Parts: sequence; C-alpha cells; structure tokens
Amino acid sequence: MKTIVFVCTGNTCRSPMAEGLFRVLAEKYALRDVECMSCGLSAFTGMPVTDYAVKAAAEYGADISAHRSRPLTEYLLSQGDLFVCMTSRHADLLAPYLPAEKLRVLGDGIPDPFGGTQEDYKTCAAAIYAALEAMIQKDLEDKS
Repeated sequence: MKTIVFVCTGNTCRSPMAEGLFRVLAEKYALRDVECMSCGLSAFTGMPVTDYAVKAAAEYGADISAHRSRPLTEYLLSQGDLFVCMTSRHADLLAPYLPAEKLRVLGDGIPDPFGGTQEDYKTCAAAIYAALEAMIQKDLEDKS
C-alpha cells in the first residue's frame, strides 16, 4: 500500500481539500493500493476545516467536514511514501528530512486561500483538483 501525505501550513484548508479531492479522483481512476492523509507544518491538533473549504470540496463530491487538523510528526515522516506539498516552501522545509524522490510540489504551487472569500476557496479547490488529476494521469502513463 502506497501512502500519500498532503502537506500545507495549518491543515485546515489546502491539504484537507487535496486529501478529499484525491479520494474522489482515486475512485474515478480506480486506483488501488493507495491511501492518503494530510497534515500541516504549523498545524495545531484538532482544528476543524474552514467552512469555505468544506463547501469548495463538496462541489467535487468530497466530504471533508469531519477532518481535524494534525501536525506533521516524525511518525508521519516515516509512514509516507510520497509527500505532496502545496508550495515549494513546504517542500524546502521538508527537504532535510526526506529523500528528493519522496517530495513533490502540487502543480505550480497552490496559494493559500485562508482568510479569503468563498470564491477564493473555489478557485483553490479547482487548482488542486486539476493538479491532482494531472499528477494521477502522469503517474498512470509512467506505469504503462
């Protein structure tokens, strides 16, 4: 089983949306033997996902309403097979702890919508969805 860990800052917006949207896409592409989770580099344990993130993810069929934030831990570092970061800054912070082949930035980086409008979150979710779909399709092509 391959474990993908989505990483952002607070684990209340981008990485939970990525986790939920990845689950939707995994079903769409019938991906097997893959699981995912998310965490934040500056996250507090147990914070709820923002309402805007819940609504934006729901538009793609992802229910992230029960998600609670979690910080990146040594345990998660040891369990993940691939760490998909929302920005290059996140990847840079993880680089001393992980081999390069385990690190990836999602798309061209996903700007943080925290504090923005519902429209900002919808734009963010659309960017995450498109980048995840491209990542999955590339991975599937590489295996064929």
